[in-house]
Amino acid sequence: MPDVSVVVVTYNALPWVERALESVRGNETIVVDHGSTDGTLELVRERFPEACVIEQPNRGFGAGSNTGMRAASGDWYLLLNSDAWALEGALERLVAFAEAHPQAAVVGPRLRYPDGSLQPSVRGFPTLWRLATEYFFLRKLAPRSRALNAFYGARFDHDEVREAEFLMGSVLLVRREAADTVGLFDEDFFMFSEETDWCYRFRQAGWKVLFTPDAEFVHVGGATTSQNWGPLFREQLRGHVRFLAKHRGLGEAERARRLLLASLRLRGIVFPGARGRTYKEAAHWLAATSTPELLETRA
Repeated sequence: MPDVSVVVVTYNALPWVERALESVRGNETIVVDHGSTDGTLELVRERFPEACVIEQPNRGFGAGSNTGMRAASGDWYLLLNSDAWALEGALERLVAFAEAHPQAAVVGPRLRYPDGSLQPSVRGFPTLWRLATEYFFLRKLAPRSRALNAFYGARFDHDEVREAEFLMGSVLLVRREAADTVGLFDEDFFMFSEETDWCYRFRQAGWKVLFTPDAEFVHVGGATTSQNWGPLFREQLRGHVRFLAKHRGLGEAERARRLLLASLRLRGIVFPGARGRTYKEAAHWLAATSTPELLETRA
């Protein structure tokens, strides 16, 4: 198998990180830690002494991944969330598929939740219409409609090879040659939308982003973000606006900010309890911040 360097960014990654690292053992592994205080570092150093551990301030997922990739020596980067792990033979099959598709810059596997159910990972680039279908819940009116579900790959069944606009960043196999030509993650994206921007840049440069069901990984989902969801939800919103500002201009970004603001005000009314409060707080934040200010600051 070609040389694969596994990059795992950690921040209070217990209890899943041990399973993640065990599933890819035998490959060069770089763990970039962003200030864990839950014993993550101690576990990694004790159980995986062969792993390269780099500690740095938390400048976001993209920045952590970039640090790991710069330290890597492999022909391929496997960017693996700390709450995701490969099933038997999955990494070998993923690499074999990528090697057979030389125009692929990024290849993603089929993802499963721990209970075995499908975790959809094929996504469409954000547009004003697609943001509206998501944040106003329009997609739920016709779950199988392409027009209302393009943000989620038009409800693709994830049962065949598919060229994607972008793939959810939980598990990504990235060709080093392609990353060398396009560059690494844009570190202005603190968390969320960094993979969206990266896949967009790959596609603009003529590379492909491919999904294959032939390799399967498990991804818990939200194991880290759920610890501090309110601020990270706001970062998700900022990621949408930042992507549109970068690739469609400031005017489109401002329209997206207003659309998101209206949707969150509605959600704050519709949803009770903590969820509704999160939406109300996010709406207040968007209303109090201009689009240029939104783009100048980070979490």
